[in-house]
Amino acid sequence: MARNYRAEYDNYQSKPEQKKNRAMRNAARRKMVKSGFARKGDGKDVDHRDGNPRNNSHRNLIVMSMSANRSKK
Repeated sequence: MARNYRAEYDNYQSKPEQKKNRAMRNAARRKMVKSGFARKGDGKDVDHRDGNPRNNSHRNLIVMSMSANRSKK
C-alpha cells in the first residue's frame, strides 16, 4: 500500500503543536552547529535526552549517530 503523504501532512504535520515541535527541533540543530558540536552534512542527529523537543537547554541536547538516535524507544 502506498503512503499518502498529503493525508499525513493534513492529519498530523500541519497541526500547530507539531509545527512548533518541528521548529524547536530545527532550532536545536542550529544551536548545536553554532556551538561547534555538529556540522552541516555530518550525518548526525541532535537528540533531546528527555524526549521533549521543546526543551532546548544545553544540558538536554546531545549529538549522536542517526542509527543510534532513531533506534531509541
